[in-house]
Amino acid sequence: MYKRILVAVDGSETSNVALQEAVQIAKDHGSQIRLVHVVDLTMAYSAVEAPYILEYREAMEEEGRKVLAECAALPRSAGVQCETKCVVTFAKHVYDVIEEEAAQWPADLVVIGTHGRRGIRRLLLGSVAEGLTRISTKPILLIRVT
Repeated sequence: MYKRILVAVDGSETSNVALQEAVQIAKDHGSQIRLVHVVDLTMAYSAVEAPYILEYREAMEEEGRKVLAECAALPRSAGVQCETKCVVTFAKHVYDVIEEEAAQWPADLVVIGTHGRRGIRRLLLGSVAEGLTRISTKPILLIRVT
């Protein structure tokens, strides 16, 4: 049923729990996984001084590649085919980038972790998972970690 599972990862406990669930689904269905990490440079370009922007971008991309390498170890050790992609974006919502990746690959299922924030915390921090849920054209599995 789910042959291509896209998992959004950021190295947090929440995304690690979502990845564990995705790996189990992939094993059960004989699926392949694509891990996607989004480097959002929007705030950096408004806060970092011009001479340091390139260095900052390179550091953020390197950190994204490290997150992907660490996350890829789990599915690979479970015998699940896994590929990774680090996407750099500027002035785009992270959930829009994830949706674009899910459509381009094309994924049968998108797995993402969520904190399940409510009230003012959700208003201030926003939610990639919530935004993705609103726009996705693919089935989404939200893994809530409290």
